[in-house]
Amino acid sequence: MYHGRFKGTHYQAGFHWGTMLLKNNKKINNVPTFTITKEKQNFANACLPIYQKYYPEILEEIKGIADGQKMSYQDLYTFLLSMYCFEFNNHCTCFALRDNKHILFGRNSDFLVELEKLYMNCLYQLNCSYAFNGNTTAFVQIEDGMNEYGLAIGLTFIYPKIKKPGLNAGMLVRYLLEKCSTTQEAIKVLNTLPIASSQTITMIDSQGKMAVVECNPDKTTIIESHNFVVASNHFQTKDMEEYRDPNIDDWRAHERYQVALTALQNNPFSLQLVQNILSGKHGFMCQYNRKQGGDTVWSVIYDVLSKRVYRVEGNPSGKSFKEDQRLPFNY
Repeated sequence: MYHGRFKGTHYQAGFHWGTMLLKNNKKINNVPTFTITKEKQNFANACLPIYQKYYPEILEEIKGIADGQKMSYQDLYTFLLSMYCFEFNNHCTCFALRDNKHILFGRNSDFLVELEKLYMNCLYQLNCSYAFNGNTTAFVQIEDGMNEYGLAIGLTFIYPKIKKPGLNAGMLVRYLLEKCSTTQEAIKVLNTLPIASSQTITMIDSQGKMAVVECNPDKTTIIESHNFVVASNHFQTKDMEEYRDPNIDDWRAHERYQVALTALQNNPFSLQLVQNILSGKHGFMCQYNRKQGGDTVWSVIYDVLSKRVYRVEGNPSGKSFKEDQRLPFNY
């Protein structure tokens, strides 16, 4: 897992990172998944005005990376803005829980093993934005993280039966971490943003307020609880039933969901419980056959009360969680 620190303006952070990669003979457009098609280009161009209206600073970061890499800005934003709307390989499990002693968020990221050395942990501390610690299988976008206010958020990908111009899953998580301090605020913001892809977004804040937001370009549904919430790569609510596709390989998403749900229903809450669920000690969660090309590529726990982060860089069934003390914020 690559570790990056990002400071200054969005453009400065992007330019610094893009330049650093180039100096080390690393070109983003040489990554195997960097594919540009006319369909993606047209879709990204339709998304561009929406980003210019709602999230112009992220375009500045993308422009900075492109300039630092000496590559086409259009190719880079096409790659990033169309993500989650055309490819279907990223899978994951999220859950959040609280009691009188704990406010915890756990997430496994399941993806392609051939790219696991490229996955990133990012420490962002940018001007006019909330600082956060986050992880991603790409860059710029964020798939899970916790910000300086103790708001922890993570996504699970849903096969996109529909797509429309808007912000995709990874950009939504990044936006919320940079701009929101509570779950209530994040939900309110999600209801105002045009959404491009299909996903669940699980969140919990420092007061223990939690929710799973099931959303796509046409509809948003909120699942709330006082004790715990769980999400994997399928919609749970009846409102989103029409957007399910039972023929898609979702990497045993229903089984992962049920394992986490049952474990949380039947055990006292603790940091150890979260580690055990993510590590597959309560049933199938991360026990993939790497020879088939997919695996759990990182596992992370956000201890919201103490603002501590514990992560496994790889599959948690064979590695131990370690605390990441390189936080971009004080606690």
